[in-house]
Parts: sequence; structure tokens; C-alpha cells
Amino acid sequence: MRDARDRFLRNKAAIACMAVLFLIVVFVLVGPQFSQWSNEEIDWDALGDIQTMGAPSLESGHYFGTDELGRDLFARTIQATGTSLLVGLIGSAMALILGTAWGVIAGYVGGRTDNIMMRLVDILLAIPTTLVIILILIIAGRSFVALFVALGAVSWLTMARIVRAQTLALKNREFIEAARAGGVSETMIVFRHILPNLFGVVIVYASLLIPEMILSESFISFLGLGISEPYTSLGALIAQGAGTMAYGTLWQLLFPLFFYVAIILTMFFIGDGLRDALDPKDR
Repeated sequence: MRDARDRFLRNKAAIACMAVLFLIVVFVLVGPQFSQWSNEEIDWDALGDIQTMGAPSLESGHYFGTDELGRDLFARTIQATGTSLLVGLIGSAMALILGTAWGVIAGYVGGRTDNIMMRLVDILLAIPTTLVIILILIIAGRSFVALFVALGAVSWLTMARIVRAQTLALKNREFIEAARAGGVSETMIVFRHILPNLFGVVIVYASLLIPEMILSESFISFLGLGISEPYTSLGALIAQGAGTMAYGTLWQLLFPLFFYVAIILTMFFIGDGLRDALDPKDR
């Protein structure tokens, strides 16, 4: 891990992206202290002529302008950024836990158990993921819990296949055979030898899964099936901004889009840096 840390710190792009992501998190945590408006409060004066009264202004306190309903876009962007980050983190955590457990059991037990478990994964992978997410949201309703369940239900499948392949490569290695010869139980072998050796692969994939979760949530929100009001996400704000572009209110699209692109790019570069740092071939 010390060598991996040193390799990661030498990756200037990944370190720069870590700094940018840290600033975004600070913006989400500290930003509300600098806002004169709440995310639900309506400025009725901004509804008169949105192209002039609703434009970004320091005097009015609408640093990012207002949306089509006169709500402060600065406050709503803060909330939307926090929501998107939360969706990415919780969705990835669900995929990490379920996919790792499924893949380790299938790969380590092997035989008929492995065959049945992985055929089920293949069947689920054959179903369009967007369709599954939409069906779950329609049945369970538009809520945070339903969204996390929907994203977690389709995101663990690839993780399970990756973990299973790595487990198959590890379970017959010499140090595993030595542990068995020493009387170590199968459960302890999994927790003390298999899982620690999967750490690098799992962490790298999880870091790359976070932006995928945010992308999926944004697409669902763009279709109008994401998080319901008064809560919002970057995908929902981008969809609203795209719908009002014809009225010349570009700030409604550009500010959420800036944070959206920044999060996606930083997470991909961080994941790429972790992959290079934890790659056993580079040791």
C-alpha cells in the first residue's frame, strides 16, 4: 500500500482532480452559508422578466441566477451537487458489497453453485439496465430509497463477474494451499487471503462506478423519473435548463452542467490514477 500511495502521488492529474473534488465537497458543505436564499424560496421579482431580473447578480443575491420559477439557482445547485454525489457514493457502495459477496461465493465455492449464480447474472445482464431502473422507479415511486435500490439492482452485476474471475485466479495459488495445509478454515481463507488480494481491483472499479452512477441518475432525471421536488439533482437541473434555452436563460444550464462535468471528469481521472497505482504489473 505504501508503494501504491507513492505511485498515486506521482500522478499529477489524479492529485489535481482530488483537489478539485475536495473543493466541490467544500462547496456543498459550506456554500449554503453564503446564500441569501433557500433552495425552495421564490423571488417573485425575478418572475417579471426572467432574462433581466432572473439573471446572475451579486446585488440580488442570486449568484447563479434563478430558475423558471424564481428559485435561487445557487442554492439549488448546491443541493443538486450534494444529491448527485450521494447517489454516486451510496449506489457504488451497494454494488461493491453485493457484487463482491456474490462474486467471491461463486468463484470460491465453484461447481454447480458457481454455474447457477453466474447464469443468473448473465440473464440479468441481458435485460436493458435502463428498463430495469425505470420499472423499479415506477413500481416503488420516486424517492431516494427507490433510486438507490434501482441503481444498486443493476450496477453489481459487472462487479460480481470481475470479482469471481479474480477469485478463481487466487483460490488455487500457493499461499492459499499453504493456508489450507496449515489448518486454516475456508471462511478465514476468504477473509484473510482472498478479500485482501481483491482490494485493489474492487477499489479501482468502485471509483469508476461512482461517475457511472451519477450518469445513470442524470439520465433518469432527464427523463423526468428521478428525484421528485422539492429535492433536485444535477441531472434534473440540466434537464430544466435545456428546456428553457430558447428563452435565452443559458445560466440555468451552464452552472449545473459545469459541476456535473467537473465531478464526472475528476472521478474518472482519480479512478485511472488508482488503477495505475494498484496494478500489480507495475510493482
